[in-house]
Amino acid sequence: MAHTDTTRSPRPAGGRGVLPGGSRDGSDLAGLSTGLDALQSAPAGGGARLGRMLRSRLLPPVAACALILTVWQLVYLSGVKPAYVLPGPRAVWDALVEQWYLGTTLGVVWTSVSRGALGFLVAIAVGTPLGLLVGRVRPVRTAIGPILSGLQSLPSVAWVPASVIWFGLTDTAIYAVVLLGAVPSVANGLVAGMDQVPPLFVRAGRTLGAQGLHGVRHILLPAALPGYLAGLKQGWAFSWRSLMAAELIAGSPEMGYGLGQMLENGRVAQDMPLVLAAILLILSVGIGAELLVFAPLERYVLRTRGLLERVR
Repeated sequence: MAHTDTTRSPRPAGGRGVLPGGSRDGSDLAGLSTGLDALQSAPAGGGARLGRMLRSRLLPPVAACALILTVWQLVYLSGVKPAYVLPGPRAVWDALVEQWYLGTTLGVVWTSVSRGALGFLVAIAVGTPLGLLVGRVRPVRTAIGPILSGLQSLPSVAWVPASVIWFGLTDTAIYAVVLLGAVPSVANGLVAGMDQVPPLFVRAGRTLGAQGLHGVRHILLPAALPGYLAGLKQGWAFSWRSLMAAELIAGSPEMGYGLGQMLENGRVAQDMPLVLAAILLILSVGIGAELLVFAPLERYVLRTRGLLERVR
């Protein structure tokens, strides 16, 4: 009679072994992982997804604005400063409504936004090649890199007197201030992005024939895009601040009526509601640029690189 080994664990049909504790190995674990991935990527209902997006993106800034307005109103009611020095939110709102009824608000905002956008685009056109040159040519980086960092730390308002002397009270003086404030930030952002690109990417691109401008376009710039985008955001911030400084100091009727000039007119008339209304408009443009342009672009870049989970 043949001896039968009763100590060996029976193998299930299909040839798959059983791990201690009764769990299957191999394909069962792979199937479990696939199921979890499918469950994670399963689309939620439209209403639930919209509700989560509103709670995560809209509710926090609304709550922050409500808190700021509440604190502002409480400080106003406490009488720490006279009402003509520190007006309440209602007085500032009335000033905004008055400017709207006068028909000047949209024109004032458009004048400043168009100047800032044009100056920023020119800064990109100048700062991007400059950043590539500084980042790729070591002698140029040694010579110009510290100068770019110094220019980036220099307050933009320091350029206003020189620009007025050079170009007079014209739009050229304003654009010169904007460029001198924004170009170093754009260039330094691109240089920082290129410094974070792994050298293996560049070597692999050369092996595949991507050299010179072809390699810069298809290998270096896409890999440096997150850092470059951060430089663009900072460049826009410098453009906007430089523009406000130029309009505030070098404004004239021939140059048009922008937000900086509105702010200066409120100061001259000692109209604090108008001053705060102008500040709120300037702040709103900056927040709008962040929410409508840079934040979606940044989310797209990070998501395409697997660095940001899609909102569900």
